[in-house]
Amino acid sequence: MIVALIIACEVGFWVLLALGLAVRYLLRWRRTSVVLLLCEPLLELVLFVVTAIDLRNGAEPSWEHGLAALYIGFTVAYGHYTIRWLDGHAAHRLAGAPPPPGPPRYGMARARHEGRLWLRTVVMAAVACALLQAAVWYVGDGDTSSLRSFQGAALRAVGIHGLIALTYTIWPKKDPGGPGGAGSADRVTFEKESARR
Repeated sequence: MIVALIIACEVGFWVLLALGLAVRYLLRWRRTSVVLLLCEPLLELVLFVVTAIDLRNGAEPSWEHGLAALYIGFTVAYGHYTIRWLDGHAAHRLAGAPPPPGPPRYGMARARHEGRLWLRTVVMAAVACALLQAAVWYVGDGDTSSLRSFQGAALRAVGIHGLIALTYTIWPKKDPGGPGGAGSADRVTFEKESARR
């Protein structure tokens, strides 16, 4: 049941996002689009409540509960970022806005970008581990090995992503155009956009 609900939440996320952006840029109903997009966190709340009720009713803690915690952590950390990214592309495609800048591709600007993404993964893991630990305490003396294994998976994701982000600092990719070359304009534009967010 939990897996089906996770799938339903994921489908609901994309449906609400598509509706919100379509209403905003095709119908020009900005307030309605804001309401639709604000419904996104309700999906995670429903998943959290159903998971807690499932455990309270005596369900054995399983990988499904661990997956639910990881999913909630991921949407907390990356949900707003994903919405902002898609909003920029929708504004460009549907409302004639300039194309959104891509992430910087070279040097320390790319390293900072990767570092910020890694911090989102840290937030994801922190939320997931906190939810899983609350479930462990709630279950008490029952078998919580599956929940513990998902805590380990969240921490491994942080470590692996951290190593990947670190490689951009240790071995920064050189801009083929040099200072002021091909990637510098994109970098400046992207950093201005990031500062606004």
